[in-house]
Amino acid sequence: MTPFRLIVAALLVFSSMSVAQARTVWVDDQLYLPLRSGAGNQYRIVQNAMPSGTALEVLETSGEYTRVRTPQGREGWVRSQYLSNEPIAADLLEDTRNELENAQQRLSELNEQLEQVTEERNRLERQENNLSGRAEELQQELTRIKNVASDALNLERRNEELLQENQKLSDELEILAAENERLEAGRESNFMLLGAGLVFGGVLLALIVPMLKPTRKNDSWA
Repeated sequence: MTPFRLIVAALLVFSSMSVAQARTVWVDDQLYLPLRSGAGNQYRIVQNAMPSGTALEVLETSGEYTRVRTPQGREGWVRSQYLSNEPIAADLLEDTRNELENAQQRLSELNEQLEQVTEERNRLERQENNLSGRAEELQQELTRIKNVASDALNLERRNEELLQENQKLSDELEILAAENERLEAGRESNFMLLGAGLVFGGVLLALIVPMLKPTRKNDSWA
């Protein structure tokens, strides 16, 4: 064999050993497999009755035997036909059952979280409704305040108008009072003139009436 073929063969063996070392196998179903010191039934048993489902680390393969390492770290040889590349059905069932229990527990936790989120959402909706109602009340109150303010402005404007009218009436009243005083003064003056006229008339009548009476001489002639 040429050196090149030897190198290629060595590389193939090394790569097959590397691949084997990376694998994990399991003792097949319904089997208690002995671990021997060598690749054959003539070698002594290192560990007896490994139960099915035991995970073994593959170290190398030689013919019908595989060298493995147990979970306890013990190394030995077993027949390859009793090894499986997949976990046994019982372990798979147990794993599935555990996964199902975990899923159910997770589902229960998610349901609790959903209930909490739903309750929180309902609480927020109630708060939103309360805030909406409060906002509507505040809007109505603001409208009322605006109306009151508008009425106050109108009242203030009306008050100013009334004050102006009152001042105008006060001015007119003062004018009327002055006119009344003038008329009163004129009336008193007229009364005085009338009284003086009456007195003058009385005096005049007193002077004229005696002159109109007949004298005694004239009476004797009669």
